[in-house]
Amino acid sequence: MANQYVVTAARPDGSAGSDGEVVAFAQQKRMALKEQVTLYTDESKDRVLCTFEADQVLDIGAVYTVRDEEGNPIGSFRKKSVASLLRSTWVLEQPGTMELAGRERNLLVAVLRRVWEFIPVTDFVPFIWPYHFDFTEGGKRLMAFDKKFGLRDRYVLDIAAPTLDRRLAIAQAVALDALQSR
Repeated sequence: MANQYVVTAARPDGSAGSDGEVVAFAQQKRMALKEQVTLYTDESKDRVLCTFEADQVLDIGAVYTVRDEEGNPIGSFRKKSVASLLRSTWVLEQPGTMELAGRERNLLVAVLRRVWEFIPVTDFVPFIWPYHFDFTEGGKRLMAFDKKFGLRDRYVLDIAAPTLDRRLAIAQAVALDALQSR
């Protein structure tokens, strides 16, 4: 009973289709009392890339600290509860460099997703319309997260900020899928 995430790099030639090399692998335990996810460098799980862990048991207002393989903090993210009532909004912080505000790109999709969750018969039918997030600082988009259509969940993470730690961005991307429905 665990969600698995395989993160691959874009193909160097930019071609569509098969994925590039694996850059991270994660497993999320379901029904955990306190959210904690370990990301590894590949599916062998021999080397830790980073981890993220909630600072409290309740998800509401929780800050998730991202740590490197040695346990040193590299950044954090949190969901803005009030702003997320209509459109999911996250804050990604890399101390000393940047704080990005990320929110669902499409207001209509955000509202439809919320309505879908209240329809009783849809518990076993997933909401198939993909959601996308833009992370900005001062109105400039520095990271984007796009969910793709398909039988399997697939996402594209575009990091435009050269100083953003890639491990922090990957952890946020995994968290968007793992924590979004909470």
